[in-house]
Amino acid sequence: MPPRARSAWTRTLGQLVLVLAAALLLGLVSGQVGLALALAALGVVAWHYWRLRRVLARLSSRQRQPVAEGNGVWNELERQLRENQENMRARKRRLVAMLRAYRAAAAALPDAVAVVERNSQRVQWFNEAATSLLGLRYPQDIGQPLGERLQTLQISHWLTAGRNAEPLLDAPSPVSSDIRLDLRLIPYSEDLWLVVARNVTKMMRLEQVRRDFVANVSHELRTPLTVVHGYLDMLDPDEHPEWAPMLSEMQLQSQRMTQLVEDLLTLSRLEAQDGIDSETVAMGSMLSTLRREAEALSQGRHVITLEDSAGVDLRGSTKELHSAFSNLVSNAVRYTPADGTIAIRFAREGGGAVLSVQDSGYGIPAAHLPRLTERFYRVSTSRSRESGGTGLGLAIVKHVLNLHHARLEIASEVGRGSLFSCHFGAERVQAPDAASHGAAS
Repeated sequence: MPPRARSAWTRTLGQLVLVLAAALLLGLVSGQVGLALALAALGVVAWHYWRLRRVLARLSSRQRQPVAEGNGVWNELERQLRENQENMRARKRRLVAMLRAYRAAAAALPDAVAVVERNSQRVQWFNEAATSLLGLRYPQDIGQPLGERLQTLQISHWLTAGRNAEPLLDAPSPVSSDIRLDLRLIPYSEDLWLVVARNVTKMMRLEQVRRDFVANVSHELRTPLTVVHGYLDMLDPDEHPEWAPMLSEMQLQSQRMTQLVEDLLTLSRLEAQDGIDSETVAMGSMLSTLRREAEALSQGRHVITLEDSAGVDLRGSTKELHSAFSNLVSNAVRYTPADGTIAIRFAREGGGAVLSVQDSGYGIPAAHLPRLTERFYRVSTSRSRESGGTGLGLAIVKHVLNLHHARLEIASEVGRGSLFSCHFGAERVQAPDAASHGAAS
């Protein structure tokens, strides 16, 4: 107990003792001791009830009331209640100011933000940008299911996914199909989620301009490269032996430029696709083709093994999947020193399947792994140029797998080689063709 409260309590007890002592003396004088003590006790109780009523009135009053002068326990109680009320009012003012500041900040955001209940998916709050980007109206949309308000986006199933919901990229806005949105679901408590929508229209337009530019330039380069390559083939190094090294280097660089143009066109085509034709991909013959290509590129410098324990086929594009798998195999051959090993494996993974290419090559530092699928990204520029790569192979692999709703995983350690794995879901796996898998055994 604080000293001030202890002092007030002592004074109140002292006053009570004095009152009872005075009543006792008065009773002795009048000869009515019991009556005098009873009246004194009733007076003390009545006084305490009166002070208690004042405290209750202070607690229920919305207006500030002065504290009575005195040093008793009731005066101390009133002083402490007033201090607590002042502290609570100050804390409330700070909280209201903070809430207003947060609301102002949320309202100023260019991104649409909506607070949604987890179970009912009902809208609890949204900022001004949600009106221009998502078409939400205040106050009629407060308390309404977000999925019903945004029927054109068909996001009810997406909201149900909760923490497992993947971002919705390049989604059309309910306000206008010309506005493209990037939607993300952020669970920030047990009961409430944030739906954040960002306007990515300008970014999508710039990306489309870049794609068109790369595709057009690559296409226009085809004709002059074909002409240059044709004239180089017509030159006979035997007539001018001193030209032989120069002609050989020119042909090599011409072929490399041609391959770069072809890879750019392939990448542009893949980026422009929203889906792929679903056909049966005979993995038996596919694996056999990959092994022959690896052996031809290796020319006996590596030990190449093939293992097919999956015994299934895939659904997708044979051409695109062969392009992706062939890129992984050719990279393994290029970046593995002579006498190294390259293992191609196709196995089941739960309900899906995984194709992996493992090598005993140079390995890749961990810092480079997140950026390997970027265009033209090279771990070692000199080694990549010596191997003849264009720097687009893994970018092509990534886009092909994305179109198949598959993913690429990369594991590597410097000096111990690398492992590239293509993981396919159960929806991409189907019963095998016995004839095709007999070719890979």
